[in-house]
Formats: sequence, structure tokens, C-alpha cells
Amino acid sequence: MMLQANGITAYHGRIRALHQVSLSVHPGEMVSIIGANGAGKSTLLGVLAGLYKPAQGEILLGKDRIEHLPAHQVVRKGISLVPEGRQVFTSLSVRENLILGMYHKYKREKHTVESKLEAMLEMFPGLKKHYKSAAGNMSGGEQQMLAIARGLMADPKIILLDEPSMGLAPFIVKEILVILQRIRDDLGTMVILVEQNVKAALKVADRVYVMDRGTFVLEGKPSDLLYDPMVQKTYLGTVHETKGAVNA
Repeated sequence: MMLQANGITAYHGRIRALHQVSLSVHPGEMVSIIGANGAGKSTLLGVLAGLYKPAQGEILLGKDRIEHLPAHQVVRKGISLVPEGRQVFTSLSVRENLILGMYHKYKREKHTVESKLEAMLEMFPGLKKHYKSAAGNMSGGEQQMLAIARGLMADPKIILLDEPSMGLAPFIVKEILVILQRIRDDLGTMVILVEQNVKAALKVADRVYVMDRGTFVLEGKPSDLLYDPMVQKTYLGTVHETKGAVNA
């Protein structure tokens, strides 16, 4: 089952945030979307997650059109959003935050809760020491791990991550990138990663879209985009004439 968006146009009030955006994500694939602030990246994730309704275009998950569905039904279909800024429930415990990740099927699958919790603690061992403590007491990196784990509690077919590295120390960012690769490789979950940390996005993605002013201006494999003059100048701060001159 793949995710496909075709010709998505969306507005915030009278401002056009997205214009004729099309993308695809295939099973077992991680796709990164890079671009400057205000390019429309978060809006696109919001449209895919059902938070915003497109003015034009369609979104297909497998053979099902989902662009008309509200967010809670999109979650049921298998799309989970990890929002920018983590947005954990700070007064609730780690355990309670995780359980809320499967709110839409808690009654139906209550018998699986403990096994799902154990799986998340195994993937995110740093959450164990805070398991029964308020999430607000954790560091920013720990809260980001919790936000990702909460998104996985829904057993998504595809997980959308909005700037997961924002404000975090480099060693935490590396840990998050490793986890995202595990989500793709071990769980088989499709991943869409929105990142301003372009080097990180290029390192882990199978394909990359470059967004500017609400539309995609480039798309390709990281190995190709790494040497694109526009990507180098705009996002990496350097331009080299030959591939051998670029530091990966």
C-alpha cells in the first residue's frame, strides 16, 4: 500500500500555502521534505493528516481517497502525525501519553496495550525511568522520543514527522535518525520526514523533495540532490563543481 498525493492546493485564509503539490511514498520507504521556513512543509503534513482540507487535489492511501476525511478518521486509516514542538501532555505520565496514542482503538484492542507499551520501551529505552512520571519533567530529547513512540502506538502504515530534530543536541539527533531507520526497516512503516536539518534529511532518506513557496522544485535521491548547485548553495551553504569535493 502506497501513499500518493496528486495536485494538492491548499489555503490558509486567502493565502495559498500549497500549489499543485504531488508526491508518493512507497512501502518500506523514507521520504524527506526540505525547504525554508514558510515553504509549506508543515501545511503539507497537516493536509496529509487530515488537519487541513485541500482546495484541490486528491490523496490516496492504497486505493482509498482520504483527503475529505477528518483527522481522527485519517488516523484510523493508518496515518500518524508527530507534530512540530512535540506537544506531549506534560501533566500526564509517559505511560498515559503512550496509551493516548492508540485512543481510537483502545476499547477494541485493550488486550494488546501492555505488549505495545513493552515494545515502545524496548525501542525507546530512555523512557523507562520516566514511565510513571509526568512527561513535563523530561528533557526536550526525551519528550521527542515520547512523541514518536506515541505516534507508533497507533500502528500506523505511515508516520509523518515535523521537524523532530528541532532544538536538540547533535547526539540526540543522531539517536533519532537511527530510530527512524529502525521504524522503516524493522517495522516496515513508511516515513515522511520534514526537516530543516538538511544534512540529516539527506543522510537517512530514500528520496528527497525540495519545497519552495508552496510547491516542489526538485525531487530525487539524496546522492543526486547532495551535488545539486541550488541545494548546496541554499541549504548546505557551499557549492562544489565535482562530487568528490563535497563532504557527505
